[in-house]
Amino acid sequence: MKAVIVEDEINGLNNLKNLLGKYCKHIEIVAEATTVEEGIELFSNLAVSPDVAFLDISLPDGLVFKMLNSLRPITFDIIFVTAYEEYAIKACEYSSIGYIVKPIDPDMLVDAVSRVKPGQDNQIDNRLDVFSSYYNNPNAFRKISISALDGIYFINIKDIVRFEAEDNYTHIYLYGGERITASKTIKAFEDLLAPFNFYRVHKRHVINLNYMRKFVKGDGGYLVMDDDMKIEVSRRRRPAFMEQMRRLQNGF
Repeated sequence: MKAVIVEDEINGLNNLKNLLGKYCKHIEIVAEATTVEEGIELFSNLAVSPDVAFLDISLPDGLVFKMLNSLRPITFDIIFVTAYEEYAIKACEYSSIGYIVKPIDPDMLVDAVSRVKPGQDNQIDNRLDVFSSYYNNPNAFRKISISALDGIYFINIKDIVRFEAEDNYTHIYLYGGERITASKTIKAFEDLLAPFNFYRVHKRHVINLNYMRKFVKGDGGYLVMDDDMKIEVSRRRRPAFMEQMRRLQNGF
């Protein structure tokens, strides 16, 4: 795969190149830049479009999004290289955009590179829109990008009824009956959507509490969702779940 690196720190640039050479031997670095303006000029003059670009978010002459907006429509995939910044990382996860955190962990680098699929419709412009929506205004965030087995979906969070785990895959059930299968663990979705009223009631189930119709008590306690699905509440998680229910009632 052909790659471009936009990074202003020379030590960071050389470290990334060395790690790619050691752990991702199928990556060929075709060009480098250190600023937004250099990046714009570089992409304008490249004879061959890269498959992926490794981009530092903060550059000496501004944020890298200025460069990306000038290049739309974008045909290459993106992996952001960033110091730990909660909003940036969350924005990447919500938008299904790859990222690696400085100092770079080789396993994280290999994982991010493995998710790049040259030749496929990566919908990177739409994913960047989701990224920008959260990065610029997390309190008004409404939509998530989901990399599924058959493509990339852009879903309103409020339309997700529940998640169901199956090995390392997760089935996502939407209001209206549609089902999407993602190659991501249910734990990842649990962590990602906890701020949006989603709750883990069982090792296999995360639910949107807004679609919970009824809780049936007893030894085999279970939930009835608005789609009539019965969801078991595990014995281990039941006390914490009941406390969550009490907090919700107090909130009402």
